[in-house]
Amino acid sequence: MVYHDHLTKFVILKSLTSKRAEEVAYNLVVIFTLLGVPSILQSDNGKEFANNVVTSLKKFWPTLKIVHRKPRHSQNQGSVERANQYIENMLCTWKQGNKSDH
Repeated sequence: MVYHDHLTKFVILKSLTSKRAEEVAYNLVVIFTLLGVPSILQSDNGKEFANNVVTSLKKFWPTLKIVHRKPRHSQNQGSVERANQYIENMLCTWKQGNKSDH
């Protein structure tokens, strides 16, 4: 999971065991309690965000606005896609340097 703050460009990577809504929601709560709740949470319309569990986050943070965008639509998510490419390059470099395929 990639959490990207558009204002600061700060990125948090979370390794998830699945895309279950409960796991995504739990990790969002961890991030929100660490950094604060964003005014807008933008997702790529993945099933885990459409689920009622994530939407129920609004019960705890009523000012949170959840905005859904088209997945991998670079015109809407250019900075996110660039950050994802940068992260992928860093992981590939790490894997090569450590002779790992994990």
